Amino acid sequence: MGERMRARLVMEEGRRDDVYPDDVLAMIDATVMLQRPFLTAAELAARPEALHDTELLLTGWGAPVVDGALLDRAPHLRGVLHAAGSVKHMIAPEAWARGITVVSAAAANADPVAEIAAAQIVLAARGVPAARRRYAQERSRSAAAAAAGARGRTVGLVALGEIGRRVAERLRDSGLRLIAADPFADADSAARAGIELVGLEELFARADVVSLHAPLLPATTGMIDAGLLRRMPQGATLVNTARGGLVDEGDLVAVWHERPDLTALLDVTVDEPPVASSPLWTLENVELTPHVAGSMGEDRAAMGRLVAAELRRWTDGEPLRHRVDPASLDRIA
Repeated sequence: MGERMRARLVMEEGRRDDVYPDDVLAMIDATVMLQRPFLTAAELAARPEALHDTELLLTGWGAPVVDGALLDRAPHLRGVLHAAGSVKHMIAPEAWARGITVVSAAAANADPVAEIAAAQIVLAARGVPAARRRYAQERSRSAAAAAAGARGRTVGLVALGEIGRRVAERLRDSGLRLIAADPFADADSAARAGIELVGLEELFARADVVSLHAPLLPATTGMIDAGLLRRMPQGATLVNTARGGLVDEGDLVAVWHERPDLTALLDVTVDEPPVASSPLWTLENVELTPHVAGSMGEDRAAMGRLVAAELRRWTDGEPLRHRVDPASLDRIA
């Protein structure tokens, strides 16, 4: 066996032990020469020589931007393996131009998001949020009349990417009807999964529950506007575990004032948290959670394990399973 590749771990300290616990570090140490000490992005900036002989950069939340300045300090860098989600804002054009291999652990983060989204969808389809509001107002068991069975209800998935597909899989055989809007989805594959592809306007007009799973791109920013929201059926629910910027919050506030029958379950907002004066805090038909969908606590180690597994494939000369294709960057988060 030849000399092992040299790797350096750079990410924020607060979540490092969750993402790279001891067992994951042991896997990595058995595969590459993992340099110590581990650094934060600020510490790396203060130690420009730290990446001089580094071939692989391992990262997570709080990763440094891999731009021309960093590459000048890392002449031997061959790959960046990111134990978190999107890499769009940390991998600069200079890195792609140099042919740096990039791996993202977004797939490991997708399952916890799908789990939360599917749970919210089922609760919404059964009318639980509306029953909860009515119970608080009436303080009577008659509030249960606001709830119903989920079977036969229609769920609209906005985008069938990594997370949208997993949500659909979790809802399979639930008795819910699944429709989806995604211009890139294959109709035959969707049909085999029991999903009917429709346009976005039709989805909002038909779905009892709309769940957002689109990436935040210039073309999708604010795309959920008043025109779509006003199409929602009586008693419908909007679930957002994707990105707050997908929704025009001003439009949502206006429509939700007009339509107290509608419910919004928002795990993400444009500002996190919303400003203190935001009506999102006070609208009775809006429920906010503090971005809890996704990997939390011990779940985060799955992303570190994905990175460790990709390192093993790399050193064994096997194809990487989670390599990011730069050509797809205009369609991913």
